[in-house]
Amino acid sequence: MKRFIGLSLILLLTFNLNAAKHPKREMRAVWIATVANIDWPSASNLTSAQQKKEFIELLDLSKAYNMNTVVFQIRPAADAFYASKYEPWSQWLTGKQGKEPDYDPLAFASVECRKRGLDLHVWINPYRAVSDVTNNQTAPNHITNTHPEWFLTYGKTKYFDPALPETRNFVATVVSDIVRRYDIDAVHMDDYFYPYRITGAEFPDNQSFKSYPRGYASNQRDDWRRNNVDLIIKQIHDSIKTIKPWVEFGISPFGVWRNIAKDQAGSNTKAGQTNYDDLFADVLKWQREGWIDYVTPQIYWEIGKEVADYKIIADWWSRNTYGAQLYVGQAPYRIDPQAKEKSWQSADEIIRQIKLNRKYPEISGSMFFSAKFMRKNPLELHEKLQKKFYRYPALAPANQRINPVQPQEPLHVLLTEKNGQLHFSWEKGQNTKSFVIYQFRKGQRINTEKPEHIFLTTSDNSITYEFDKRTDPRRFKYVITSVSKSNT
Repeated sequence: MKRFIGLSLILLLTFNLNAAKHPKREMRAVWIATVANIDWPSASNLTSAQQKKEFIELLDLSKAYNMNTVVFQIRPAADAFYASKYEPWSQWLTGKQGKEPDYDPLAFASVECRKRGLDLHVWINPYRAVSDVTNNQTAPNHITNTHPEWFLTYGKTKYFDPALPETRNFVATVVSDIVRRYDIDAVHMDDYFYPYRITGAEFPDNQSFKSYPRGYASNQRDDWRRNNVDLIIKQIHDSIKTIKPWVEFGISPFGVWRNIAKDQAGSNTKAGQTNYDDLFADVLKWQREGWIDYVTPQIYWEIGKEVADYKIIADWWSRNTYGAQLYVGQAPYRIDPQAKEKSWQSADEIIRQIKLNRKYPEISGSMFFSAKFMRKNPLELHEKLQKKFYRYPALAPANQRINPVQPQEPLHVLLTEKNGQLHFSWEKGQNTKSFVIYQFRKGQRINTEKPEHIFLTTSDNSITYEFDKRTDPRRFKYVITSVSKSNT
């Protein structure tokens, strides 16, 4: 016997429910770091099958934690975790820089994320070219070998010279290539612009300043450095938007923009180094100018820390968004009962921070560093998140700086039951990225604003479930909605 049950079709509406205990839309992201095999792959000598298995494990863990976004590091040091004609394959992928794998990890990641309804932000480092000049072997076609004049060495690391127009053009070309060829939701950069200062060592850019002063006087070196970074941020923004306007550009800066002792507009903190004065990253300017779509400050300190109080810093960023979407970078890696120094002895610190975040309408969610915390589940963080704040799934928020794209309703929707299985099927309409299926008890009023009714998110256009008491269509009715590339 075969039964066909029509599904209600509605457009997915955007609601800002961040103040609720269980919001329907909230950023819940996890960073997947590949540099030095921090998160994935666990070692550089794994087979492709082992790598894929590990990556799928991380995605499934993300879903189990009710995350909705992964931030995948694909360019840790002018190398690639994707098929690039500009940069060699990463040593942390295949064990030797330039050695080709038998699959494309970014293409694989995109497909697997879409299946699970996870957004994919690709994480690149703009300036780092060789992490350790003593121990890292570069491929013959690595850009440091084909254009050594573009690079400066500071400490043990080799960097693109931020002053050179060739540097800006090359990095923008790399980003454009990624955006053009891959199905992604955002390009993401972290806090590494100019490098963190090394005591007693000055960044070696005297010659660059002489060659490209651009009107800056000798006593304006810091302003000149900030302008160098401004130029590349603006160029990357423009490159992305020219190709795919819906792809977001996000920055995850160091947690403190500037201390109040240096600037009355800064935060009441005493950080040893800051974005503005040491990394030469004027993040507030990028927000004001509309060059970035979201900002995720890395507030990796606890509430009450004397020199950098999470509460003070979160409040400061909430008052300085300038129209950019605001998420908070949080540090579950610091939950470590084995390490007494600088560690947190309870998972409750993260819970308190999320509770604080929810008090600010400007804070639209969290990003967590890094993915391996999900494997370790330090001090039952998973259980505490589920109990307190992540009990239900949440959809990734639409970004206010992205022009909304309205998706077409799913077409020809059917639910069939045969041989003890339920089979959902539909056709994808125009402007559609993924789908959300909601489940309601028979007789229950349909209300898609409540996340507890989210049954599944996916980009697939068919799914099959075993017929049981959790899925029985005699007990439940289902609603399917479309989500566009702008998350509307």
